[in-house]
Amino acid sequence: MPPISRKLLAKGSVLLIGTLATFAVINEEFSASTLYQTFRGGASSSDAVIYVPSSLTIDSQRALLSDLSVDSQRALKTNDLGGGNCKWGPPNYDVPPKEEVQFHKTLIAGYPSGDKRMIFVQMEALTGWPAKDEWDFEFEGDSNHPFIKANYPHHEGVWGWGDNADQMVLMVRNIRRSMVEYYDIRWDLGFAETYDEVASLDLDVLYGERAPLEDFFLWRDEKVMDEIYWYGWEIDYWMEGGLMRDMFSHGITSPEHFAMEMDPRTNTRADLEGYYLTNVAPRIADGSIVESYDVHCDPSNPQITSGCEPVAVISAEKLRDPARGPQETEAIANVLLNDDRMGQFMISNSAWRCVWRELIVNKKGLKTVYDRPGNQESDYNFSEEMLTAMIVELNRLIEKYGEVGSVWENKDTAIELVSLLTEHVGEIQDELDGYGNGNRKTLRDKDFLGPKERKRRRDLYLSNAADDLAKIRKDYTAYFNALAKKRWEDQQDARRLASEKKMSARK
Repeated sequence: MPPISRKLLAKGSVLLIGTLATFAVINEEFSASTLYQTFRGGASSSDAVIYVPSSLTIDSQRALLSDLSVDSQRALKTNDLGGGNCKWGPPNYDVPPKEEVQFHKTLIAGYPSGDKRMIFVQMEALTGWPAKDEWDFEFEGDSNHPFIKANYPHHEGVWGWGDNADQMVLMVRNIRRSMVEYYDIRWDLGFAETYDEVASLDLDVLYGERAPLEDFFLWRDEKVMDEIYWYGWEIDYWMEGGLMRDMFSHGITSPEHFAMEMDPRTNTRADLEGYYLTNVAPRIADGSIVESYDVHCDPSNPQITSGCEPVAVISAEKLRDPARGPQETEAIANVLLNDDRMGQFMISNSAWRCVWRELIVNKKGLKTVYDRPGNQESDYNFSEEMLTAMIVELNRLIEKYGEVGSVWENKDTAIELVSLLTEHVGEIQDELDGYGNGNRKTLRDKDFLGPKERKRRRDLYLSNAADDLAKIRKDYTAYFNALAKKRWEDQQDARRLASEKKMSARK
């Protein structure tokens, strides 16, 4: 592999979030298989800035830099400048194989919304090592990356990292903001349906702008009510260590039904609820179906070393808060200190606040969801029915993980989760109250309404304008269901081809 040179950062390429791709610096002096990276505001091309942890011995530092040219080694600078000062630099994307370095690896998972990137860029800056996406593992193969970003078990995710993770961190973002950003990311990627389509995109568009409001309204009218359940289902899955549950009733379920839930492109909500009612609920009643775990999270043999339950719950929204942000960086750093295999690479704790300042205040490093220009998240309206459904789901989670006398009562992760969700309920309730006191603008017929409100308005319209049926808004359900099914089939074909490619390479 070519040496890292002083022109390392010349025109840094792009970052793909929610999916996968291959990092490449355009001047062709450096490339490595990992997430695409786009630096905010451009990065200086005059110096290569690579973090060399001061905790390493001289011999270890030399081993780490052994592939670099003499000139490149002279150009290197450490992030830790001493006295609580630091200078941000990109991580070393040339990850050594497992035979050379054994990392203690961290999985960052949560509902798809962009905030997982906020967390892994902190980890990269704290250690000098890069993250890799679940889909990159699935399609590009195994590697020794110490940080893994995932949406699993959401249908936008895949357990592609095998048994590489040692511990798991749960990312939690406000449900309302998550819904908006999830769609915006899908729109950024042109609703790409396969790995190859994503890899061929000009991903400079990622976080470049927000989706048009009209496009958002069409998609949300058909999908967001179900996505609210996906949001809570994702949290339950990880908090309970991979316990398989029904998304809509929240009861336990069978492996067969759980697999159907991860394939909503071919299984509608009616299909899922019908199967549960007919094939699962009776077997729960007679005792033939009991609590069981996803095969990846079997407590007797989990594919995450410490198990699938999170060791920490992290909020990227708190990272953005000037008052609470440095403490959240500290929480992330302490997660990495859980094992010396990662702790040995950590920057001094005296520089943690500086790392936060470089990434959040000075906006160094990768583009994130918070760099997206254009419409504000508040411009993407939700109906009273929709906001109420969000509050209902959040309160369910708060009651479950905040129950006095339960197994969750004294768990730090549950305490933090309940605190975050309670804060989110307050924010959404304020918006909901705004509809009644006039502080929130009234929704138009083409804004997001939700099925109940949409039906009420349609019935009213029919009673007052029966002679003008063409004005009734078109129902896009069949279109989006067909599109989702086609997308799933294409993904399955791509995954099958990738598997065949891996098998051929082993022969």
